[in-house]
Amino acid sequence: MLKLTLTVDLPNIKLDMSYRPKIGITMRLEAATRRFYLGRDYCEAVEAAGGIPVHLGLIPKQEYIVEALSALDGILLPGSDSDVDPARFGEPPHQHLGTIVPEKDETDLFVLTEAEKNNVPVLGICFGMQVLNVSRGGSLIQDIASQVTASHKHERNGAYDNYLHTIDLGDNSYLAPLVEGREVRVNSSHHQSVNKVGRDLTVGARAKDGIIESIQDTRDGRFVLGVQWHPELSWSTDDLSQGIFRMFVEKCAAGRMKASA
Repeated sequence: MLKLTLTVDLPNIKLDMSYRPKIGITMRLEAATRRFYLGRDYCEAVEAAGGIPVHLGLIPKQEYIVEALSALDGILLPGSDSDVDPARFGEPPHQHLGTIVPEKDETDLFVLTEAEKNNVPVLGICFGMQVLNVSRGGSLIQDIASQVTASHKHERNGAYDNYLHTIDLGDNSYLAPLVEGREVRVNSSHHQSVNKVGRDLTVGARAKDGIIESIQDTRDGRFVLGVQWHPELSWSTDDLSQGIFRMFVEKCAAGRMKASA
């Protein structure tokens, strides 16, 4: 029988991490070399927060996803150098649409379906937040710079640690307890964003120009969070980034404890 020591340290649940939850992370596909790959930062951030990262290859087969997720306690959908196919939310491609990788879209959507069925925590980062929203029937702004009047700069030039703009956290945001105040600067790098919010999701944060920067599940007993910036790149230096991964991993461990009780 699985045993975890549970203590309470509000607002987050603190667990004895002698059990380290297994977190599945979907990968990317490099077409030219036919290889799956993923930046090291996602795995390092999960491991530092107490989890065990597990790579999931982009194999869009339901039987593979069902079996793979049966051994996992949570799902992290990372950023990608591709865009979600707009056909999946009923729109024609914009002229500034980026590369489409069908295997990425299909695998992430299969994973989200199974994660919903199993009620495991989900953290979506950048592309991961966008595909999460699409999976719930939401839509995307396909290119912020050309489609949003007076938008801020959201796509980086140069170093990934550039903190391009601030976001405002909502009072009910999952992230509000992690920082003091309601305004925080983030390391943004995206040209798309959430437009129509999908079912059972609500906005947790926005940029000053109105662009949605965080979404979260509205239902009790669920932990599903999407962030549009890149906390995996700043988990070792930034309180909010570190807090996001610690909260996520703790929720994964708590879910395993509940399922094993």
